[in-house]
Amino acid sequence: MSWLVSLPALDGREYVYRVHAPLDALPADLFWCAFHCHDDGPHPRASDRFDAARIWPITADT
Repeated sequence: MSWLVSLPALDGREYVYRVHAPLDALPADLFWCAFHCHDDGPHPRASDRFDAARIWPITADT
C-alpha cells in the first residue's frame, strides 16, 4: 500500500512524498519516513511538526 505525505517547508512550498507502508501503519511512522527522505535531499528544511503534515492513502480514486 502507498501513502502520500505532504510536508510544508521553510520556502513556502509543500513537498509530497510517496511512502510504501502497510494499511495499519502508524501516522507518525509515515511522517518520519517522509521527513527523513526530505531531510536527506537538497530541498529547504521541512517543518518537523507532525500536525503540520497531511497524510492520505493512495486509492483508486486518487
